Amino acid sequence: MNRIAVFTLLVTSSLSWSIPAKAIDTGVAKFARQSQKASKQAAKDQRKLTKQYLKAQRQSVKNANRQTRYRTPAKARLPH
Repeated sequence: MNRIAVFTLLVTSSLSWSIPAKAIDTGVAKFARQSQKASKQAAKDQRKLTKQYLKAQRQSVKNANRQTRYRTPAKARLPH
């Protein structure tokens, strides 16, 4: 009976040693990937906002120039 108990303990201990332990915690690598992805997205959003801002500035300058330019009516240009 003792031999069977010793044999089963030996087998279970050898099985536990054969299973590899997790060497690297993937939490750090996962956080690094998410951080890199978030920084790329933030940069993309910043470029988009800058582009929209510059477009609005160009449009406002264009509208300001349009309103201050002297325009003569069409009938004033024709000789009577």
